Amino acid sequence: MANTNFASLTSEQLTIWSRDFWRVARNMSFINQFSGSGPNAMVQSISELTQSEKGARAVITLLADMTGDGIIGDNTLEGNEETLRAYDIVVQLDQMRFANRLAGRLADQKSVVNFREHSRDALAYAMADRIDQTAFLTLTGVNYTQKNNGALRPVLSTGQNLGDLAYGSDVTAPTTNRHRRWDATNGLVAGDVTAVVAADTIQYKTIVALKAYAKDQYVRGIRGAAGEEVYHLFVTPQVMADLKLDSDFLANVRNAGVRGPGNDLFSGTSSLMVDGVMIHEFRHVFNTSGATTGTSSNAGSAGYKWGADADINGSALLFCGAQSLAMADIGLPEIVEDSFDYGNQNGISIGKILGFKKPKFNTDVTSTTEDFGVIRLDVAY
Repeated sequence: MANTNFASLTSEQLTIWSRDFWRVARNMSFINQFSGSGPNAMVQSISELTQSEKGARAVITLLADMTGDGIIGDNTLEGNEETLRAYDIVVQLDQMRFANRLAGRLADQKSVVNFREHSRDALAYAMADRIDQTAFLTLTGVNYTQKNNGALRPVLSTGQNLGDLAYGSDVTAPTTNRHRRWDATNGLVAGDVTAVVAADTIQYKTIVALKAYAKDQYVRGIRGAAGEEVYHLFVTPQVMADLKLDSDFLANVRNAGVRGPGNDLFSGTSSLMVDGVMIHEFRHVFNTSGATTGTSSNAGSAGYKWGADADINGSALLFCGAQSLAMADIGLPEIVEDSFDYGNQNGISIGKILGFKKPKFNTDVTSTTEDFGVIRLDVAY
């Protein structure tokens, strides 16, 4: 067991420390920068429970577009109103906890490190990192029993696995029209990890085609201050490297951007704006770098690489618009400090109640139930 040192905290200090911890954790969390309380956020955050006849629930509401053509001229409007179609998305809640413990008083005397502050940062990073992992697995439609690098997680005792989280049971594979694959010859085609080949790497035209497809599917972008629609595309560092080596992409960014060291190509930024799509590089975008190389008998199985022979490295890119993900962020973290071994050891634990769910709705485009704001795109790298 890893051990850390703490003195006891008063109740007032616990509240301050809890707020400080959550501020640090939220700042460390990558997904948090895309969250907001309203329907124009990519991640719609719910901070209060809604009381209903089924009890307290974390709920966001999706409103479908109106389909009627209205009433023309002086014809009667009363009695011909269109009923708004609303979809309540209920997010299951669960608690995630982490803890540290001090080796003993003597160990404390031998160290000048501020262990409480050090522990805050360590616990905050652990919490933020697992939040990011589960958020991206939820968006991708991959069970929490897998790591974000495609490997299977070791199975530990009950309650020690991310797969034990209650909201993990709500993770669903991408719906039919929200799962695409980039084919080097044919462009955007239906998603199928067993059909990925080494040549199916990302290109500039991938982004152009994907944005057009999203608009045709009525995936709503995020409205900017001037009314423009912006989308977010999440890629792994390796896929970003492939994109930067594409000649059409290089020409676009070079010519459209500023001249000199301020150009995104030279500044080393992990985010680029291309054709109204903000491209973000992030390590927890799902990929198969940690998956096992198999044979044709393993094709499509969890924990294995992609392709007909389970030997192709691939990544599931995420093209996101508004309300791609619902996040329940309920209350401040709960901090408990305790002593052990007749007061010789002190420990501290952090618990946070949260949850994720990928919203779905019945779309008028295809008359099917689809993921609301996210399209998964499988590529090779």
